[in-house]
Amino acid sequence: MNEPPEHLQLLRQWVGKADEDLRTAEHILTLEEACPFSSVCFHAQQCVEKYLKALLLSHNTPFGRTHDLVRLYDLLAEQHRRLLDVEELAVLNRYAVEARYPGDWEPIDRKEAEFAVGLALRTRNDVRAVLSEELRLNE
Repeated sequence: MNEPPEHLQLLRQWVGKADEDLRTAEHILTLEEACPFSSVCFHAQQCVEKYLKALLLSHNTPFGRTHDLVRLYDLLAEQHRRLLDVEELAVLNRYAVEARYPGDWEPIDRKEAEFAVGLALRTRNDVRAVLSEELRLNE
């Protein structure tokens, strides 16, 4: 697959931003007292969202403006859907809004935050493996 340099640069930017979100989530989760679990979950959701968008971009699949992980999942090629569990993605979907805004939401606890970070890390590893193989995207 021969991609133009500007396409690869944009792809690397999506990956870089996704990794920033993951590092932020992991760092916040190290706070012992008064850990803002909602912020952890928001950044984990953002990491997954950006990795899905990078994967779609790598296949020139338009995705529009959305934070809906299930919608992004539905746009993926069949072989890439096997990397992810759509039910787990649906769990993360709530953090795009609930983690950022006040409302009548259930509180987010450490267990949820750890799950969200674990899913983000797994998504990162799986998507980077595909991108590395298909586009020779190096660390």
